Amino acid sequence: MLIFKRGVKMETLFLILLNTFFVSAVAFVGILTLILKKKLLEKILLFFVSLSAGALIGGAFLHLLPEATEKFTKISAFVYVVTGFALFFLIEKILHWRHCHEAKCPVHSFAYMNLLGDAIHNFIDGLIIAASFFVNIPLGITTTLIIALHEIPQELGDFGVLIYGGFNKVKALLLNYICALAAMIGGTIGYFLSGYVESFVTFLLPIAAGGFIYIAASDLIPEIRKEAKIINSLISFLIFILGILIIYAIKFVEV
Repeated sequence: MLIFKRGVKMETLFLILLNTFFVSAVAFVGILTLILKKKLLEKILLFFVSLSAGALIGGAFLHLLPEATEKFTKISAFVYVVTGFALFFLIEKILHWRHCHEAKCPVHSFAYMNLLGDAIHNFIDGLIIAASFFVNIPLGITTTLIIALHEIPQELGDFGVLIYGGFNKVKALLLNYICALAAMIGGTIGYFLSGYVESFVTFLLPIAAGGFIYIAASDLIPEIRKEAKIINSLISFLIFILGILIIYAIKFVEV
């Protein structure tokens, strides 16, 4: 059950800031592009995308939705899930922003527009993490893990877009990390809002679930389906299932 008091424990704020900082640090995964060969990086990316897709689907259906249905009628909960799905679709369309999961990829929009879109996305991630910690600590940690797994292929793609947009690699890494820190801002704002407005957390859980489903279904799974080799496709599918199983297993260690 959610407990909202004017004097929300500082430990909760510390956990939110620690976990949003961890998610923000994933932005430095772009360093891999400086170390790994292109072909090896592309193979690793495919597997990260598969793991991320499984984690997002598992998190939405096995963690966030069960919590949401405890606070709403089932119909109401799924209305908010659909709302979250549509909201993430709208954000992506308005910003002309989309994921790219290759080390180098065509510029889908101006580099600065990509930075803006990434910052907003990370801000929303921070809100979701804060909301999850106000439900319970295990859910907060699970949500952080799900978001971090998704951030790895996304940040590599964003790094590639910035390079194509004209930034050098050092500046691209720095700007990408600055945008990633928006997660900490979102987490902090989410902490103070959650302390005074119970409905903020309650409504955000199913909306976040809808967003997770949207990202997995519209951005990640289509990337997995592009793989033509049967062996790689099978491995990707198994890793996708592994992502779901990892998130499912976390339910049994929640206390």
